[in-house]
Amino acid sequence: MVMFFKKLAEAAAISFGSQTKSGSRIRFGAFAAISGGISSYYFLSSPNLVYLDNLNEDATPKVALNPDKWIEFKVQDKVQASHNSQLFRFSFDPNVKLGLDVASCIITRAPNGQNAEGKTKYVIRPYTPISDPDAKGYFDLLIKVYPEGKMSQHFASLKPGDVVEVKGPIEKLRYSPNMKKHIGMIAGGTGITPMLQIIDAILKNPDDHTQVSLLYANVSPDDILLKKKLDVLAASNPNLKVIFYTVDNPTKDWLGGKGYISKDMAVKGLPRPSDDTLILVCGPPGMMNHISGDKAKDRSQGESTTDDRESAVSSLIASKPKWCRDGILRIVRRSLGYQLMQAEA
Repeated sequence: MVMFFKKLAEAAAISFGSQTKSGSRIRFGAFAAISGGISSYYFLSSPNLVYLDNLNEDATPKVALNPDKWIEFKVQDKVQASHNSQLFRFSFDPNVKLGLDVASCIITRAPNGQNAEGKTKYVIRPYTPISDPDAKGYFDLLIKVYPEGKMSQHFASLKPGDVVEVKGPIEKLRYSPNMKKHIGMIAGGTGITPMLQIIDAILKNPDDHTQVSLLYANVSPDDILLKKKLDVLAASNPNLKVIFYTVDNPTKDWLGGKGYISKDMAVKGLPRPSDDTLILVCGPPGMMNHISGDKAKDRSQGESTTDDRESAVSSLIASKPKWCRDGILRIVRRSLGYQLMQAEA
């Protein structure tokens, strides 16, 4: 298991193990359907109609997550995915799915001291699983460990057998097949994780003809997470049209982009604005401010912090957009026709 999981961390594999089934196309995610019913039968007995119900009380599929209750999930294994990122596998009942829709995230919490009344304080952070939502008995999280990150440091301290409290799911985007002809994605660091959920769903479904273009920004080539995996997907799936990598600190042999996501990168790599296109954005605060601006104090759309507006995607904005929705997913409308969605990794 450890050796297999290490191979996964290198991002060369397309699936996480034999616990899930792959379809006719490369499996890279799925939509967790929550449905079912109770069988009922009617029989005629003399003049009376006898109603027999609840013959199958367990017909409704159960899921591991609960949106209203913190549930403990056990660490099954963890490996180093990059110099500052770790891949975690959490286990639960092997007969049920996690209960994750595309696209949605989970909320995690960890104890962080006590308040003045002696009650436990918690640090809470959202994360997006990168495992197949149809998988039973496990889910995977890709965590970047920050030196001052309270939650990420807590994750780094975990060992197999330890538990993490989880609640969810929290919906970010109600994705449906062919909802747009072309989806553009801008990701930074672990902001790739919600993008993978959408890519998963598209590539798994042979009836989904949505095209995807991805711009992926990182500090250095060594920071690019799951690059081999993304490259294999792009090479074997015509729906994944463009993957463009850019880094702040390129090496001498680096052949990709250099610097922040720019207007030129956006124009060349993203679909043109129309009612049939959608742009998804997820990354660290600095990147979000550079591209779209963070939320203002009143929760409305903020301003981009970049000075050179001709070098940023935000230069495409002719008038200040407004937030249409609060929460994990935030939607703004671009004046040129782009629809932009921000999400947290």
